[in-house]
Amino acid sequence: MTKQYTPFPKDFLWGGATAANQIEGGFGEGNKGLNIADVLPGGTERLSVLSEPGFDFEIDREKYTYPNHDAIDFYHRYKEDIALFAEMGFKVFRLSIAWTRIFPNGDEEEPNEEGLAFYDRVFDELHKHNIEPVVTISHYEMPLNLVKNYGGWRSRDVVTFFERYVNAIFERYKDKVKYWMTFNEINSGLMMPIMGLGFSIQNEEDKYTPTFQAFHHQFVASSLAVKACHEIIPDAQIGCMIIYAPVYPYDSNPENVLHALKEEQLFNYFCADVQVRGEYPAFINRYFKENNIELDIKDGDLALIKEHTVDYIGFSYYMSRTERKEKTNEEKAEGNIMSGVKNPYLKASEWGWEIDPTGLQVALNQLYDRYRLPLFVVENGLGAKDNVDVDGPIQDDYRINYLREHIEAMGEAIKDGVDLMGYTAWGCIDLVSASTGQMSKRYGFIYVDKQDDGSGSFERSRKKSFYWYQDVIATNGANIFDE
Repeated sequence: MTKQYTPFPKDFLWGGATAANQIEGGFGEGNKGLNIADVLPGGTERLSVLSEPGFDFEIDREKYTYPNHDAIDFYHRYKEDIALFAEMGFKVFRLSIAWTRIFPNGDEEEPNEEGLAFYDRVFDELHKHNIEPVVTISHYEMPLNLVKNYGGWRSRDVVTFFERYVNAIFERYKDKVKYWMTFNEINSGLMMPIMGLGFSIQNEEDKYTPTFQAFHHQFVASSLAVKACHEIIPDAQIGCMIIYAPVYPYDSNPENVLHALKEEQLFNYFCADVQVRGEYPAFINRYFKENNIELDIKDGDLALIKEHTVDYIGFSYYMSRTERKEKTNEEKAEGNIMSGVKNPYLKASEWGWEIDPTGLQVALNQLYDRYRLPLFVVENGLGAKDNVDVDGPIQDDYRINYLREHIEAMGEAIKDGVDLMGYTAWGCIDLVSASTGQMSKRYGFIYVDKQDDGSGSFERSRKKSFYWYQDVIATNGANIFDE
């Protein structure tokens, strides 16, 4: 028998990824407090509504629906879902802890036992099936009390509250979780501060200093988390997590090349440089000077950031981005909170996100060349509408084709010499879309009978991609390279 070829190492971490606010439901159960996601209405305008000046962060059921309140009811169905993940062969499962299940208001002195016990049960169930949890500590789920009464991450007080939170979960789960990440897509705060930083830029407010002051507080908090993790769980690994989208110049015009470089530095590298290299990069210091940004940096902050850097880099990859310095009337390309000019060489998804598997190989090479740390693709997937076939599983060949091309790109990057530790496909089970609040924008290998209007049985069923991904894991990717 001919041995199958695969570039993936034998200990490669195959799995899937989710976030608590998009799958759990269990709204108000277990003494959970309100977070930002709880006031997110359903529908494609949800993020613009949340960012409107004067938005009061209140739930208005007469005006809006709130799909995150039920999500897909993982809170009650986690055993069924984890069994399905195990059937696919998952080595790891990326999930987040809802901060408000542990500290309902964010500023309590003591954690909530009911919330701690819930994740005990989830982690125990994962280990029962030999699946390692990969836990995001903060994934767009900031306690609403910290947003409304402290101003989000603009407040230095939130650093203290976050440190209390991470110490509580590290102590509780030190024997159950070996892979951690601090802030989900931390650089998203540049585009959408309300989700990651806990505030909106108001019309009369300077848009620069509050954002970068909030980032500084997150960098301090991240370093404190790394320090605590290494002390409390010495055999654990803790990483950062960014959105990564290679920025292509529209053409070979040097002005466009330089513009693309500056866009890439600010969005792709600023937050990673601080968390990985442990210092503010030179390009951001020039940016601060040119935009009159002065940060309140306390004594010891920079030494803390320098000493406690991350062990690996987790990142989401959905698309590349094409930029031109002088915008004309080209059709815009939108996707994952960012936009650029349309790339004539790429097709796009139903939601306008350009599809560029080669860009993932580019991203992996760029990140590894810059940082020389292990990389972890913790989000990648295709949001698409699925048609239910009563005669068999959903035939989602479009999803299979998308994932196959991106996994192949990862294999090519490994052959380039990139140290890639794992891959968790985003939305491995259908969930509430963060950007649109829709269930109809589906990513999963597992279909969940929940519709945009709130109807549905919550029943789970396997799609064609379920069996395909099962084979990917079983062969460690060899089925892709032997096709």
